[in-house]
Amino acid sequence: MTQRRQQLLPFAVLSGSYFAHIGFFNPYLPLWLKDMGLSLFAISLLTSVQAATRLFAPYGWGALSDHTGERVKLLRYGATGALLCSLGLWFDFGLWWLAAVLLLMFTHTSSMMSLSEAAMAHLVSQGGAFDARRYGRVRVWGSFGFLATVLAAGAWFEHFGMKHFPAWTLLTLACVTASVWMLPDLKEAVALPHEKVSVWPVLRQRPVQWLFAAIFFHVFSHMGIYIFFSLYLDSLGYSKTLIGVLWAVSVVLEIGWFYTQSRWLPYLSLSAWLMLCGAAMVLRLGLTATSASVLGLLLLAQCLHALTFAAHHAACIALLSHHFPGRLRGRGQALYTVIGYGFPGVLGGLAGGALSSRFGLGSVYWASFVLALLATLCSYRVWRAQHHALQA
Repeated sequence: MTQRRQQLLPFAVLSGSYFAHIGFFNPYLPLWLKDMGLSLFAISLLTSVQAATRLFAPYGWGALSDHTGERVKLLRYGATGALLCSLGLWFDFGLWWLAAVLLLMFTHTSSMMSLSEAAMAHLVSQGGAFDARRYGRVRVWGSFGFLATVLAAGAWFEHFGMKHFPAWTLLTLACVTASVWMLPDLKEAVALPHEKVSVWPVLRQRPVQWLFAAIFFHVFSHMGIYIFFSLYLDSLGYSKTLIGVLWAVSVVLEIGWFYTQSRWLPYLSLSAWLMLCGAAMVLRLGLTATSASVLGLLLLAQCLHALTFAAHHAACIALLSHHFPGRLRGRGQALYTVIGYGFPGVLGGLAGGALSSRFGLGSVYWASFVLALLATLCSYRVWRAQHHALQA
């Protein structure tokens, strides 16, 4: 095993444990809240707390890591803090108590992947360029972790009910905490005051502006999947086990993409991949909105996750690595989280809750369909801006 592969191994373990936590928590949190007797709007409000923390926490943690170089120590603090905060889920003191616990917990976890991506960026680069093969071989373990827990938790909750949700949270966060303490305790070089690098010149570039617009609308369109999909399937009569299987199908295709992405990415430019992913999302949401009761068509929609999430994520990380190199890495990755998952998550949760309460859960997917169209249009503008830049 080469030295670089040895250095990447702890990041693969972290990816696996973190997404194992996400794999049970995100799909089944709405069902746990429903089991507690909360209304659909209250559920959408509480699930939006995670996105709300992404409005401030990732950029704060990212800026701190850029200025101190202590990305690994910050990851350790975040994981340990989240583990301790999760103990609050064991106590039922009402809606606002639960909101406060989730707020504290997510404040510590919402930046973990952006910090991890920044910490390992130099390990997944080859000659200064993004190495899709290396990155995919690390990120694929996150997909394996998600797959394992989304299936296991679905079967568990189907058999025993939702009462063990807090225990699952504690166990999976304990695994995340153990994994961050396995990371090499490396500190990156810190810039002197006169060497500070501003992020604003990069953000004023037209391709970067269109890139973040495309990311915003694309992930916004996903909120119907991330927040309401389990509730939607439950309302259509699907069992918790089958709900877990449908989540798992998408992750299996995601694993296949991450493992083989270095073979496919060179066929198109990164901006062209963004357009293709946007078009796939339009098709996926159209099928989900019109044919979710038809299992075969719903399975087809879930298979498109390889493009709508995995390929899109890989293209975005590669583009961000290009536009935000060196001492801008932490802030670039944090902006991806804030703009891509913070604002869309809050707006998606609240707007989706209002829409579904008035018009039914199916209306969320029609609204998401429109957002996917806007994402595809913005991706075209990214491609056009970069195409003109190459010709200049």
